[in-house]
Amino acid sequence: MNLTTTFHALKEWAVAIDALENGNTIMLLRKGGIHEQNGRFQVAHHQVLLYPTFEHQQTFLLKSEYANLVCPVTSGWHPETVRIGSWAEITDILPVRDESTVNKLLPFHIWNEYFISDRLKWKARQPLYILLLRTYKLSQVQEIPYLSQYGGCKSWIDLAQPIDIQAAEPVLSESSYQQLVGEIRTIVGDKLYAPSL
Repeated sequence: MNLTTTFHALKEWAVAIDALENGNTIMLLRKGGIHEQNGRFQVAHHQVLLYPTFEHQQTFLLKSEYANLVCPVTSGWHPETVRIGSWAEITDILPVRDESTVNKLLPFHIWNEYFISDRLKWKARQPLYILLLRTYKLSQVQEIPYLSQYGGCKSWIDLAQPIDIQAAEPVLSESSYQQLVGEIRTIVGDKLYAPSL
């Protein structure tokens, strides 16, 4: 089903969204926000707007070339308006528990070894979820007003107004994207799966 508009959004660090929009990565690593349903990370929607967050970006969890792009903000800070410049299709969801496997994926994302170790240890009985995203740049960047319901430690939000995604252009060609997906899935191995949403 091809959407023409959507109001579903995935919250992620602004530095990660920039990397997705620039074609520097197709991967996010998630364990879930504090307020996730049943305390577990779940994918709510296949096709989502990418909503940048600033408050919890931690430079010491990022590779140096990305850490330099972060502007620290004080706790509780939020912008008056939020820039929505892209949407993404989540094509693969790969749960991983093995640190050595996740370490082999270091070239494919923006985080460092400390982040990986920290994420695997937090809620150690739950896997780390690798999300692969095909990102599309909107034909026109949208500046939406910040609303209090967008705040808090949650992965998924619904915007007050839908955003038109029809004329968006893919950041990577289909062949480039599928090549990266293939390399990542080879590292993760056949023992894992991409559950249907």
